[in-house]
Amino acid sequence: MLLIFCTAAAALSGGLTFWLIQLFGQALLDIPNDRSSHTQPTPRGGGLGFCIAFGVTSLLAWGGKGVGMLESLSLSPAPIYSVLVLMPLAIVGLLDDRFNILARIRYAVQLGAAMIALLSFGVLPLPGLPDGFWATVLVSGITLIGFTALINFYNFMDGLDGLVASVTAGQLGFLAFYLQQPLWWLMVAALLGFLWWNWSPAKIFMGDVGSTVLGACMAIALLASSADPARNLAALAITLPLTADAIYTLLLRLWRRENIFQAHRTHLYQRLQQSGWSHRQVAITYLLWTGAIAFLIQGWQGWGSLLSLGLSSLLIVVGEAYLSRWPSPVTPSSH
Repeated sequence: MLLIFCTAAAALSGGLTFWLIQLFGQALLDIPNDRSSHTQPTPRGGGLGFCIAFGVTSLLAWGGKGVGMLESLSLSPAPIYSVLVLMPLAIVGLLDDRFNILARIRYAVQLGAAMIALLSFGVLPLPGLPDGFWATVLVSGITLIGFTALINFYNFMDGLDGLVASVTAGQLGFLAFYLQQPLWWLMVAALLGFLWWNWSPAKIFMGDVGSTVLGACMAIALLASSADPARNLAALAITLPLTADAIYTLLLRLWRRENIFQAHRTHLYQRLQQSGWSHRQVAITYLLWTGAIAFLIQGWQGWGSLLSLGLSSLLIVVGEAYLSRWPSPVTPSSH
């Protein structure tokens, strides 16, 4: 039964994305500029397709089970709560793609979504913390900050054809298996339908409506209960191919006293593309990075997570050494 719903999610996502290419061909056209990695005007907002496909198929599965249908299908985490978290992010993301919403409004919505997730799924399971009010406040604060950080990191990394969509599909597929959360197979299927149009050369970009939702999906998966809470913590390392690049670039810009709120082209994935790599080569490299981390976590759980951190650090060092042969990309003035 899950396979049927996954097939429906992929087909619906692919069909909707094709329709959005026609619909957004003028209204949401991304015009190349000096910070772009593409050279042709391309519509954005295509993430709406896989968001709708995931929402429809997951709610149909949830609703059908609730009235006695589809008895063999049990989805975790709860689809209704997941959709409640993702819906405001998709709406404000689409509005931002069209109208450029103020950053403080976007973050307020992200924080609201994080609060819904906290109430629905609980806090990040951090071992060793004492019980009590202040410990609960501390862990809740860490959870809210971490949730919104993942949303924004995945948004930051959405700059090349197929990169975030393919890597997140791999990550959610791993989490569906490792944390026994079959709901995410529906999003994986929806992403595959979208990737038909987003793989290089992309016919449409996912936009904020897609990237912010995918970051939230990863956060929900890490918060939602599993048979062993320690597995949730170990699974956090699967985000490293995207978050390590984002965090490293952020720290590097702070070190250089650059304005971190200003647009730039200094992420590792961007610099690899500028050095001559194709969009496909970069995306496949990050997919292999994701696969290596999944192997380490599956094999050694907590120790595998630590090994993944070491591997990611090593890859960043190797990447910097490789990229040092090319001039630094020009960035806007920080003043």
